[in-house]
Amino acid sequence: MPARHALLAVLRSALSSHSAATKRIWYPASARRATRTGDGYDLVDLEGLVSPSKAAELGPDEKAQQDARGSPGLLRRDTPIASAAMTLMTLGKWIRECTGAPSPKESPPSEKCLAIHLLLETKSGPAAAWPREALELVARLQPGDFVDASDNSGSWYEAQVHEVLEDRVKVHFFGWASRWDGWICRRRPGEGAGTPDGCMQNASSPAPLHSRSRKWREFIVPEEEVEVREVGSRPDRPRWFRGVVKNVAPDGIVMPTGGGAELETFEAKFTGDGAGSEPTKRPLLLLQRKNQVLVEVSQERLNWTGSLPISSDFPNAADASDIPLSEPPYLRWIYVYGEEICRLGTHIEVLHGDQGNKPATVTYAHPPSKAPVTVMKSFNDVHGQGFIRESIRGVPPASGCVGLQNLGNSCFMNSILQILNQVDFLTKFFINGDWKDDLNMTNPLGSGGLVASAYASFLSDLWSSKYCVLAPRTLRKCIGAFAPQFNNLHQHDSQEFCNLLMDGIHEDLNRVLKKPYVENLEAKGLPEMEAAVETWRKHLMRHDSIIVDHCQGLYRSHVTCPKCGHESVTYDVYSTVTIPLASSKGGKPVPLMDCLERLTMGEQLDEDNTWYCSGCKTHVCALKMIALWSCPDVLILQIKRFKYKHCNANKGVVRTKVDDIVAFPVETLDLSDQMLGPVDEDAPPIYELFGVSEHVGETANSGHYTASVRNKENHRQWYKFNDSHVGYTTPDATVTGGAYLLFYQRKKGRSRWGGMEKTMNNLGVNPHGANETDVDGFTQVKPKNRKSKMVRKES
Repeated sequence: MPARHALLAVLRSALSSHSAATKRIWYPASARRATRTGDGYDLVDLEGLVSPSKAAELGPDEKAQQDARGSPGLLRRDTPIASAAMTLMTLGKWIRECTGAPSPKESPPSEKCLAIHLLLETKSGPAAAWPREALELVARLQPGDFVDASDNSGSWYEAQVHEVLEDRVKVHFFGWASRWDGWICRRRPGEGAGTPDGCMQNASSPAPLHSRSRKWREFIVPEEEVEVREVGSRPDRPRWFRGVVKNVAPDGIVMPTGGGAELETFEAKFTGDGAGSEPTKRPLLLLQRKNQVLVEVSQERLNWTGSLPISSDFPNAADASDIPLSEPPYLRWIYVYGEEICRLGTHIEVLHGDQGNKPATVTYAHPPSKAPVTVMKSFNDVHGQGFIRESIRGVPPASGCVGLQNLGNSCFMNSILQILNQVDFLTKFFINGDWKDDLNMTNPLGSGGLVASAYASFLSDLWSSKYCVLAPRTLRKCIGAFAPQFNNLHQHDSQEFCNLLMDGIHEDLNRVLKKPYVENLEAKGLPEMEAAVETWRKHLMRHDSIIVDHCQGLYRSHVTCPKCGHESVTYDVYSTVTIPLASSKGGKPVPLMDCLERLTMGEQLDEDNTWYCSGCKTHVCALKMIALWSCPDVLILQIKRFKYKHCNANKGVVRTKVDDIVAFPVETLDLSDQMLGPVDEDAPPIYELFGVSEHVGETANSGHYTASVRNKENHRQWYKFNDSHVGYTTPDATVTGGAYLLFYQRKKGRSRWGGMEKTMNNLGVNPHGANETDVDGFTQVKPKNRKSKMVRKES
């Protein structure tokens, strides 16, 4: 039966003469050393159990989810039921969780009957004080006590009390960096005033240890998966791996634990030691227990222990010593009650139905016999001479997977660099030195070759396998000189930077040394194929580079005046396709194809983007329709997440973000039906995802940018890049409300100029005309008086 019904039945039968408001139950706490004071009993929280009416509201899916997840205690705050967030449980399960009793399957037949001692407390009347009020957890809390505490999201964790005030308690969440420490209300709502200032608004008051969190440490067994802190991670920024428990040390046997992760330390007065103890600092151990487990971490690259410590007193030492230690994975002993280990799913997202995982942040690897070396660079400024950290030498997790230093709000740049780095043909073009043949140092629209040279040097370092972290300082400086809007420490839009970088590389490698004058082509009245070909030919007369070859396409723009009906059809070159967000149905993810279809349906231009109508001779809010004519080998899609809204308060304009999830395909994006131009059967417009630029924050020029990228050497492995941190991830994990730029690459073949080269060859059109000639056969010339005139070109 449900625990609430069983406990209420105990109350009714044992104290039938008392009202419900004058009696309550205490149970023997399993963690007797959790608090410094108390008699070993904690109050049963009857209000925390789901009532029969609330249980009736649960649907079959929610019940099934709860049964699958299990119940950690009386309460469970991370279940999908937002209203109550509690879990139904049987009396037997409650007894096992709160008393540590074994389950019937684990107990010998003769020990299946278990006596549980409960204290029944009564008071004289509803307004009278409880006799055991001083023994309630909220009344006896002291610094150093271990409790269960919830964070702002309502999730419960093992925690330690660090400070106690009249109305609030400061707690350290076990297994989390101290920067997550926070204040929570000492008493639950209704027992006093509202939430004190400075407290987490959605956090509950402290609860007895393991009454809300799962008591899993003492039941850990070999082959169980856990989270293990990476050896080289900093205490304030821990990184977590998925590990496997290989053995459990018997009680009383202490194994050497040298070479473990560096942990935060806490003064002895906060660890349960006596008041007369010397105030030393040491890593935190839950309940001061020193039980140990041997863990194996496949992703760990740092073997700081040198060899596996084996004790002759350990009964299974021979089994563990058979595992080789010269190469990963490495093994080491850790304290199971320490902050070097957490339950699987605490920091790492466990993917449903898959053995993979998505770490929040992972690590770099260095040779086991050689510590990482920080490369320092001298500089002079107004404050005198100094040194800055440039790069860190070491072995990256994979070829080309190197972290990038944040040079001051440069995450937008790092995100794009990590993705473009995995464009195979472009990276090889620079690594092999082919770029030098196209270097155009006289182009007035370029940087004199500085951007291309800096990018080539950057890629050379990135793929040298000498660094685990790079500081792209020279590249950023060259880009800032080429585009002054980026020559500062402000946050910028990653899409704007991507366009700028590709434009800088293009102009520095532009094969056109002298650009002719070219007029835009009005395509209305012309056959579509002829208009598209002529537009691209005009484009090639001024723009011809490896970026144009593989990263630019054509779209057809049809604009209609709402007043006079005048129409204009043009073919425009693009390097990024900006797609609007389609409407979400019921909060479900929006399919990418719905967004692409909305792009082709057209949009009404607003007052900030008016179009000049040659018929009305005025600017109007025209109807604009866009369709893809050709698609390049590298296709970049920008999800239009940022909108401008007028603010009535200051009569200004604010740019807000939409976090709707777009369900974009990973393996196959087929655009055959979306293209108006000819399709090359040898290189069809079918793409696969290889990178996502992700954004967290309110605006494009604030927040933080990261990148998830598929490694071009190891085609199936995806990595998460968060500035200098590199971790493993999966492509499915990129489908979030933060996905901003989607990078796709053609799956089969190459199609130069998005297929326009093959089209022009089939039509007999010379793609590189020497002079600009219009459709009527006239060639533009420039006389000395600078006034243009048209000269008829005879055929």
